[in-house]
Amino acid sequence: MTIQEFKRSKRLYKTIKINLKRRTVIVDDKIVFFKKFPMPSWIELSIIDVCNRSCIFCPKSDQSIAPNTYQRMQLVLIDKLVKDLEEISYKGSVVLCGYGEPMLHKEVNEISKKLAKVSFVEVVTNGDTLNSNKIRELYNSNANKILVSMYDGPQQIEKFKKMILESKVPKDFVILRDRWYDKKRDYGLKLTNRTGTIKVGMQEKLGTFDKCYYPSYQLLVDWNGDIFLCPQDWQRRITMGNIMQQSLFDIWTGKIFEKYRKNLLKGKRCDSPCNLCNAEGTILGNNHAKEWRKVYNI
Repeated sequence: MTIQEFKRSKRLYKTIKINLKRRTVIVDDKIVFFKKFPMPSWIELSIIDVCNRSCIFCPKSDQSIAPNTYQRMQLVLIDKLVKDLEEISYKGSVVLCGYGEPMLHKEVNEISKKLAKVSFVEVVTNGDTLNSNKIRELYNSNANKILVSMYDGPQQIEKFKKMILESKVPKDFVILRDRWYDKKRDYGLKLTNRTGTIKVGMQEKLGTFDKCYYPSYQLLVDWNGDIFLCPQDWQRRITMGNIMQQSLFDIWTGKIFEKYRKNLLKGKRCDSPCNLCNAEGTILGNNHAKEWRKVYNI
């Protein structure tokens, strides 16, 4: 099968290979307003609550904190999210990752296809279930890119490069990320304590950072439609709302989000789970934060 024979119906935008630079373009360069409010530009979607791995730096390594429930997002919820994103003229990314391994969801291709109508779609995976056919299917489902986190070692590079070649998709459709380092190199990650649940590695002390822009530009949607501030809250302590009960716009501009957003813009990590978080939350979202300060007269 040649690339011309693929059934993809959406143009593939060029991949920006440096992760932070790629996210910066999406997050900070494309602010969309709806009813004079700045809309999110980065949405993480936790489509399934199970992972086939148990990494020491991830809360999933402790089943008392983040147990595998095997719950999965239904397509009716995806349809509602698509409707809500269309309403606010969403221009950002929807990233399939969250609290589980997205490739374990049997309808991941259909989910990607639906979301691609209103957003960029990225799939973050450990690559364990990937093969050339699945890569090609995601391409045909209009995903914009697949990001593969390689945890086992540099020998995985050739394995995935061969897989990509056999799939006959554009080379930059798949981004390979080295994550095989030990604790001396923080496992190749920017480690955080995930709001007090993980202590491994050389992490920043609690209280090092005060301001946080996460709720100014992003949110996380769980398998059941619950919305959380950001992907740091692995214990799902505070729910902003549920998209099956309210519109995404009403939740995003609602009183709960407003309370957290205002405090974090002022440098007050005084509410749970923020008071337990050591994440540097100002790396992205500066432009969104500026616009929210105008809204709140901060």
